[in-house]
Amino acid sequence: MSLINNLNFSKHNFLNLLLALFPISFIAGNTIINLNIILLIVSTLLFYGKKSFEIKYYKLDKLIIIFFIFVIFTGVYNDVKFYVYDLYPKGINTTIKSIFFLKYLLLYLVLRFLIENTLVSLKFFFITCSFFTLFVCLDIFYQFKFGVDIFGYEPIEGVRKLGGPFGDELIAGGYIQRYFLFSFFLIPLYFKNQKTFLKLLIPILFIIYFVGIILSGNRMPFVIFIFLISIIFLFQKQVRKYFITFLILTTIFFSLIYNTNEKIKNNFHNFYERAYLITELIVKRDFSNPNSPQYLKEFVTFYDTWLMNKYIGGGIKNFRWYCHHREPGIHAKEGFICNMHPHNYYLEILTETGVIGFILILSIFITALYLSFYKKYFSKSPLNDNNMIIPFIFLFIAEIFPFKSTGSFFTTSNTTYLFLIFGILIAICRKNNSIENKS
Repeated sequence: MSLINNLNFSKHNFLNLLLALFPISFIAGNTIINLNIILLIVSTLLFYGKKSFEIKYYKLDKLIIIFFIFVIFTGVYNDVKFYVYDLYPKGINTTIKSIFFLKYLLLYLVLRFLIENTLVSLKFFFITCSFFTLFVCLDIFYQFKFGVDIFGYEPIEGVRKLGGPFGDELIAGGYIQRYFLFSFFLIPLYFKNQKTFLKLLIPILFIIYFVGIILSGNRMPFVIFIFLISIIFLFQKQVRKYFITFLILTTIFFSLIYNTNEKIKNNFHNFYERAYLITELIVKRDFSNPNSPQYLKEFVTFYDTWLMNKYIGGGIKNFRWYCHHREPGIHAKEGFICNMHPHNYYLEILTETGVIGFILILSIFITALYLSFYKKYFSKSPLNDNNMIIPFIFLFIAEIFPFKSTGSFFTTSNTTYLFLIFGILIAICRKNNSIENKS
């Protein structure tokens, strides 16, 4: 009996470790992220066998499964089309990519199983998220001060961003924005006897994250960071009394940095001018304006590309091919070079999975928001008293926010992060019996 108990304890610890390693995996790169996903899925299957999938499947789960099946269907369809019409790229690359995409469905199901059955603790996940977010911030500070980070990475000459531990992949601000929120809930959830310490710690953490994002030079994560803080103040009445304090701190530190560093000042001034110009061009529908920013041109090329496969899409990661073969439209005759994706999740989903895929993913997102956000804040539900779900709700909202530029929806880091947050979010909802009726 003692041996069995020790074995179960070891399983628990090992799975906790794998879940807690996700934040550092995103620093280490796509290979480690994929390895982490595979280890979590395979370990769960080895430890619990077919029980891993013996969960109740509700309407949301069926929608998710249908979406993944549809991704494979559109992948096969496009590969067949390339072959029949003697087009490039040939082979079954899209089908293979679509099948490998199934790992995110398995990740979602495994997270649901582990969390609903209390086989992992989120405490260690909160700790590692907090630790590595602070680590990235401090490394950014070090790089800003000494011109090199602790790993020896130097800033790219002539570039307004700092990569910190990410080297020449300039995504430090996005990393901070995606994980900072967990540190604000770590002490209240798991160290409840430290409330006095918490009152001092929260403002300090806020300043560190706020300054870290500014110095990183990543402007959209900065906007989303402010957006997240604002909606938390709006919906969490317990923290509204601190709103004035945070507003003062934000104003003071942003003003100090903005007025004392020319590069940062130019960065945000340029961001404001571009945002104003894009708004003006959209209102006037002047998309062919030669002064149109690069991002707007990329957004616009989506439409001509989408028209080529309106209903079922061109297959995942095929925007980069179809865009160059679209009918002459806006920018098509100007020698405009297409990017790898249209820099917006929803536009990319439309071009690569068509209207059908778009409706499916939109239905999934809306259902998830109903089960979590709506039931937490607008109805009587067991979630009303659950504070653990709060960071997952707001980080999910930030990730699926439609009016922002993004990386590709179908890349390893973005899809893993989305399904990690999404899977834990839904698992917590299920565990609290805040679910839709079984169909």
